[in-house]
Formats: sequence, structure tokens, C-alpha cells
Amino acid sequence: MVLIKKIYHSPLGEMSIIANNEGVIGIWFVHQTYFEQGISEKPIKGSTEAIDRVIDWLEAYFSGRKPSADNLPLIIQGSSFQKKVWKALRTIPYGQLTTYGELAKQLDCQSPQAVGTAIGHNPFSMVIPCHRVLSSAGKLSGYAGGLDKKRWLLTHENITFVP
Repeated sequence: MVLIKKIYHSPLGEMSIIANNEGVIGIWFVHQTYFEQGISEKPIKGSTEAIDRVIDWLEAYFSGRKPSADNLPLIIQGSSFQKKVWKALRTIPYGQLTTYGELAKQLDCQSPQAVGTAIGHNPFSMVIPCHRVLSSAGKLSGYAGGLDKKRWLLTHENITFVP
């Protein structure tokens, strides 16, 4: 299967968007932790309709609108636990927060750390909003793209948080 890659220039730096013929399989900040994890073949540069739809979503988000990601053509690959965590992340509304502990309770998981690990491997930066999850003390912690980007994203959404 051929993979297509496009670099998107966001206000927070370059983002890599990779798609196959079915949809987008990942959106990463360039050089983030787990950058392009799971990509075993070299993608070719280009674009697809799915990539263009994600770019439209990113443009809307960065311009201050609150776009819905419900109809984006995302191909979500991961363990059943990761998929369960990522599905829960998608329920966190724009401008709101939760904690690793609250997500663990919601998922009937005894380990907020396990939830945090799954969140850290989220291959869809911002579209699956892992930046809206804070530590149990309500502080910034853990973001594969870097805490500077997490801080920016929360401020962009007018979310109050403990730095």
C-alpha cells in the first residue's frame, strides 16, 4: 500500500500528515516523541483528499473556530486499549479539560499511568485532543509534542490551567 505524506506548516511548527488510500493514518509534530511511529515504508510526497480535509480542519482550528473531527477520514490503528483511550479523548469538548485519573475511572482502568501511556502514543495530534488532559493536580504534564505546544493549545482554547 502506498503512503502519501504532506508537511503542514502550523503556528506551532511543521506537522507531518500521512495517509494511505483509505484515509489519514497519522498527524504528528515533526520531531515529537513517537514521530511517525508505525510507519514502516517511506511515504511519497503529495496529497490526497483525506489529507486536504485534515488540513482544512487544522486551518479552522488555528483560526479560532471549533471544527468537529467526527467526519475526518482517520484510520485508527493501535491496540484495543489504545483505541478505547483515544475514543474517550474524542469526547472531551473544545475548551474543556480532564485528568488522567478521571479518564482512567471513565474507562474502568485501575492505572492512570496506563491511560497516560496510551495517550502518549496518540498518532493524531490535536485532532484526537490529548492536549486537554492534565495531571491529577490539574497541572501540565506529558505531551508528545512538548509542553510548550500543549501550553499554547490550551491557551488557544481559552482553557485555564496550572502551569
